[in-house]
Parts: sequence; C-alpha cells; structure tokens
Amino acid sequence: MVHINWIDLIIIILATFRLTHLIVFDEITSFIRKPFITVTTIENSLGELEPKIEIKGTGLRHFIGSLLSCYWCSGLWCSIFVVIIYCCFPFTFPVFLILAVAGGAAILESKI
Repeated sequence: MVHINWIDLIIIILATFRLTHLIVFDEITSFIRKPFITVTTIENSLGELEPKIEIKGTGLRHFIGSLLSCYWCSGLWCSIFVVIIYCCFPFTFPVFLILAVAGGAAILESKI
C-alpha cells in the first residue's frame, strides 16, 4: 500500500483538476476533442451565448466523445491516471507539481 501524505494529496487533487480542465475545456487541446465532439455556440432566450456539444460517431468514438464532453467523467479518468503515475513513477513529481500550481492559480484567479 502506498502512503500518501496530506501535501501529496493536495498536489494530486490540484493536478487532477488542472489536467481535467486542460483536456475538457482548453483551446490548446481542442485537437484531442475535435475527432469526437463538435462545439457550436448558440444564443439562448436571454441573449447569452451557450456552447452546444454534439458527440460524433458511434461505438468507441461516441464513448470517447461522451467522456470528453463530461467534466465529471473525464475527471474520474484523469484522477486514476494521476494517482497511478504519481505513485508508480516518483520522478514525475515536477510535472504534477507544475499542474498543481497552475490548478491552484486557476482557482484563485476565478475567485478574484
């Protein structure tokens, strides 16, 4: 059993948050989502712009599109990835620390 102290847990949580946001929302990774989902912007009755997500294809393509369009679903898989890599490959700590710092900064920025 791997022992994770509280500071490592915070790093894992923030790194998972940032990685999930990177995959699901950020423009820089839109090339990952493009084969699986189409995002269009529509105007609602209040005049506000809302994204409309359409999942492409069937089978595995549709499944991956469903995952990439759902923050909660992607977050679960990102957390599994982060925990396994973090515990099995300690030399990856700097990568997860950078993601954690970026995640913490994003949270602070959104609250200010």
